[in-house]
Amino acid sequence: MDSKETIKEFYLRNASVVRLESSATTGVGHFNVFTRESCSLMTPYSRRDYYKISLIIGKGKLHYADKWIYVDRPALLFSNPIVPYSWEADNEDQTGWFCLFTDQFLQNGIRLGNLLDSQLFKVGGTPIFFIDEEQQKTVSALFTKMMEEIQSEYIHKYDMLRACLHLLIHETLKMQPAENFEPYQNASHRVASLFMELLERQFPIDSPEAFLKLKTPNDYARSLSIHVNSLNRSVKEMTGKTTSQQIALRTIQEANALLKHTDWNISEIAYGLGFEEPAYFTNFFKKQTGLAPNAVRNAFV
Repeated sequence: MDSKETIKEFYLRNASVVRLESSATTGVGHFNVFTRESCSLMTPYSRRDYYKISLIIGKGKLHYADKWIYVDRPALLFSNPIVPYSWEADNEDQTGWFCLFTDQFLQNGIRLGNLLDSQLFKVGGTPIFFIDEEQQKTVSALFTKMMEEIQSEYIHKYDMLRACLHLLIHETLKMQPAENFEPYQNASHRVASLFMELLERQFPIDSPEAFLKLKTPNDYARSLSIHVNSLNRSVKEMTGKTTSQQIALRTIQEANALLKHTDWNISEIAYGLGFEEPAYFTNFFKKQTGLAPNAVRNAFV
């Protein structure tokens, strides 16, 4: 699985789209809107560090960790920075629009609470809505308005864009989400593979400040948008080890590398690996290896 895609990397991957620097002004957040003609027919399976709303007019498959859905009619798709997904178009006949934005942009001026807790963006929610002809007209009008405003010279255009975004969200909240997701035939293999890739992506730890973000089976399950029981069952079935055991093995592997090849002190290594206290790391390391961290370090001095 690709690493988390930043806004900068999005523009590098989509060289044909134009980044408006004024939309990234400090204190405002980032916003931009595009037609889907500029989209790739196949996007990488990855997390993003931005939110995205797409009006999909075209056919294709939307893939998540353990399920997929075939999009065969106009649909609204909501994606968040946590849940990885990919899009696989059936053909080049793809139209519609999409906008991407940061939490900071939407929250500026009007408070809606945490976006990740909202019905449209929450982990474990249903992020796609099939829409009828009248709903498509309403949504298309909002995207058309956003395209017009972002190209205008109006001094308060980002307030207008934010208002359009709020309207789009509220219009969708009145709709019913799609329910016809299909499980993968080899769901256990797919889930276990994605977990192992995501686990490996957490390493190496480059600095004590770049601490481990995902530490528990629940963290990984949330990131893959699946229930932790499903993750545990798949990992155990495919690897013979529990999710916790796989995480512990990889953490110990990284701890050994840091002890042998860096000059970080034990506290820095502990915090870098996500432990709240150095003593917790020392106890964990001794339980897993039978040795104290200092003993490993001293053996290589």
